[in-house]
Amino acid sequence: MTARRWMALLFAVGSTCFLVGPFPGYAQLVGASADGMTFFVGSILFTAGGALQSRLAFPARRSPGAGRAAWWAAIIQSAGTLFFNITTYQALHTELTNPHYNRLVWRPDAFGSVCFLVSGAIAYRASTRHGWLPARGGAGWWEAGVNLLGCIFFGISAVAGYVVPSKGSMLDLAAANWNTCLGALCFFVCAVGTLFTGRTLKSPRHRRLHELERALPL
Repeated sequence: MTARRWMALLFAVGSTCFLVGPFPGYAQLVGASADGMTFFVGSILFTAGGALQSRLAFPARRSPGAGRAAWWAAIIQSAGTLFFNITTYQALHTELTNPHYNRLVWRPDAFGSVCFLVSGAIAYRASTRHGWLPARGGAGWWEAGVNLLGCIFFGISAVAGYVVPSKGSMLDLAAANWNTCLGALCFFVCAVGTLFTGRTLKSPRHRRLHELERALPL
């Protein structure tokens, strides 16, 4: 297990929490408090993965091109995970103290979602592409694109969840939950991909991909 694989494992388990938490029927099965704890644990795992990701990107922070992009993507993504920590903790605390609190509180925090979008855009812009599309070839060539798609889903979820809780419709709740699930699924796929490509890559082109993969907010 390399440091990159530990990072990927943290993101994979954290993504699983955000995939399962809003899934239809899960809250009814385990209860609102356990559902809230699922999101909170997932956010903590995201933060741990983000911290390890930032440490891996730190040595190349002043390198032009991919190294600098990896550093900024990792730092901005880590800031987003901290916003998720605050949001999920506040939601869990409110759920435990106010049984009438609307579950729309579980929406991805808007600030965290913006950080994820910015980070994903930086990583995708620095990745090898043919125009707007990712260039095939090399380990993890598809991860930047799938990661950015996941960031977009989380952004849509944040917009769908931005309603007054007492007036929120089931349509808003469904849109927030399903987009959270889709975003988490994209991150999970990227994390699993990194688990299989976490070994040291030696060619110059593969080293560049290796640096970029460090920046992906899995």
